[in-house]
Amino acid sequence: MEQTSRKEHLALTLGEVGNGEPVLARIHSECLTGDALFSQRCDCGAQLENALKRIATEGRGVLLYLRQEGRGIGLVAKVQAYRLQDGGADTVQANHELGFDADQRSYTNCQPMLSHFGIDRLRLMTNNPRKIEALQKQGLTVVERVPLVVNRNPFNERYLHTKASKLGHLIPDID
Repeated sequence: MEQTSRKEHLALTLGEVGNGEPVLARIHSECLTGDALFSQRCDCGAQLENALKRIATEGRGVLLYLRQEGRGIGLVAKVQAYRLQDGGADTVQANHELGFDADQRSYTNCQPMLSHFGIDRLRLMTNNPRKIEALQKQGLTVVERVPLVVNRNPFNERYLHTKASKLGHLIPDID
């Protein structure tokens, strides 16, 4: 459990993950609206589903489900941010208007969680280079970035553009 948030995080593994070989992995931050309610405003639920399918197809992998809703601002603030977005703000502007950083997530709990399973080398499913940097600072080796671009639709096009232009996410064909 991360001491700063007092939230329980989840690790799901499939197959032999502690044998020293790089492990297909997804570090996924909680998104109740996308993961459980199938919101089309984001790509979170589709990323989670796709990552689990890839791990199942490969027969080996790990998914860390981190309890840091709304890039770390929490569910209530995320719903408030949605209202600001409906008024014209993008996701980063909305977070700033509410007094939050653009992305308040922390990945400090990943290394201890992965170490528990003997994992230190990852084939990481992500579009977020900051996530890779954060894991590498913890002593983990990301041997490959596996792109995870899914669920592009008219309802999340602006959100994806903001992730690419303001947060540095690697999302192809964003104009």
